[in-house]
Amino acid sequence: MSLDHEKLSAVAREMMSGSVVPVAGKTVKVERTGAQKLRTVRFEVDGREYQMIEQNPEKPSRWGKLARDGHQVVQVRDVELGKYIAAVVDGKVREYGTLRRRDKAE
Repeated sequence: MSLDHEKLSAVAREMMSGSVVPVAGKTVKVERTGAQKLRTVRFEVDGREYQMIEQNPEKPSRWGKLARDGHQVVQVRDVELGKYIAAVVDGKVREYGTLRRRDKAE
């Protein structure tokens, strides 16, 4: 499984700046999470469902610190796996370790 960095970056950018996101010929509505009111969007690419979630700047993680410092940070979750697989920081996709290592082995 290889992630399309360009597509993920475009979706993250649109999610952070608008109320709808065009993905694979469809328009997907940007929603807000419950208490924190963070932006989130669910979409499908190449038969896989993903969810992108705006990073909570109050979290003590390095991603939270980047968000507090003014960077646009969006987490990417594979819905089927139930795991976070990447982060998009200021338009640059950073895949998490396991996925990146598996792709190199293929």
